[in-house]
Amino acid sequence: MGIFFPKLGIDLGTANTLVFLPGKGIVLNEPSVVAVSEVDKKVLAVGNEAKEMLGRTPDTIIAYRPMRDGVIADYRVTEAMLRYFIDKALGRFALFKPDVMVSVPAGITSTERRAVIEAALRAGAKNAYVVKEPILAAIGAGIPIQEPRGHMIADIGGGTTDVAVISLGGIVSSTSVKCAGDKIDAAITDYVKKTFNLAIGDHMAEIIKITIGSAIPLDQELSMQVKGRDFISGLPRSTEIKTNEIVKAIAAPLRDMIKAIKDVLQETPPELASDIIDQGIIMTGGSSMLRNLPELVFRRTGVKAQMADEPLLCVANGTGIALEHLDVYKKAMLSKR
Repeated sequence: MGIFFPKLGIDLGTANTLVFLPGKGIVLNEPSVVAVSEVDKKVLAVGNEAKEMLGRTPDTIIAYRPMRDGVIADYRVTEAMLRYFIDKALGRFALFKPDVMVSVPAGITSTERRAVIEAALRAGAKNAYVVKEPILAAIGAGIPIQEPRGHMIADIGGGTTDVAVISLGGIVSSTSVKCAGDKIDAAITDYVKKTFNLAIGDHMAEIIKITIGSAIPLDQELSMQVKGRDFISGLPRSTEIKTNEIVKAIAAPLRDMIKAIKDVLQETPPELASDIIDQGIIMTGGSSMLRNLPELVFRRTGVKAQMADEPLLCVANGTGIALEHLDVYKKAMLSKR
């Protein structure tokens, strides 16, 4: 078989990191969370284990996300996290240095891009390629990006919303806003605080979003019990929340996301705009799974929107396909060094 050169695709997200191994598929999908001990700055846990610790740690341990808004906020911790994910994904092949392809937000600066490449190389990659997220999301969603037709992709993750029009394998117009799932969670936390005098954690906010959240008001509302700490008495308390309250609460971040989509539509050349009207907007990323978000996009833009299959996995699957066909997608790549 000759020398074995492993390849890995990494969707390094604000909320979750997915690793794709060609021939195997997605071998790892864990939260982008690291737990560090306050005293000697040692990394204690990464991924699922560390996420369990968020908001629940004693003073001596800090659990946090080293990626903020899709870019590296803490370099050293990101490197440790990458090393952990690479080693875990490769298993017994960890002796060999892999070629690694990492997804980055479309709006990334060259400094931020270097930081990603450096972190990947120091975490044990032989070569590191970075590719913009919308391109990978489109490839992973099964869009034939090489053809001379306009395709629009809206990739809504935890930290960033990336919107791009892609034609002939490249990005024609795009924007990246730091408003996505995390901002929706924050808006929910805020609303519960103001309306019910109740303090809830990020995790609870996320559960509310997934369980009863919606982008547009529902006739048949869902409701759930929300538990938190009372601001006035300081004691634990629970209250009931309904869907349409959440719709109001998250209107502002959703407006920013829709604005990003509109901005890109407005910059799109007319030829491609007609393609997009025919094909619609493809939505990928975990936050595109918010109830009725495609419907809201349609109401605000007049362009029909649909969710890709497995929206959470599109970018990671895209890295896998791009790795298998490096020659075909060379144009879409950014430098490795």
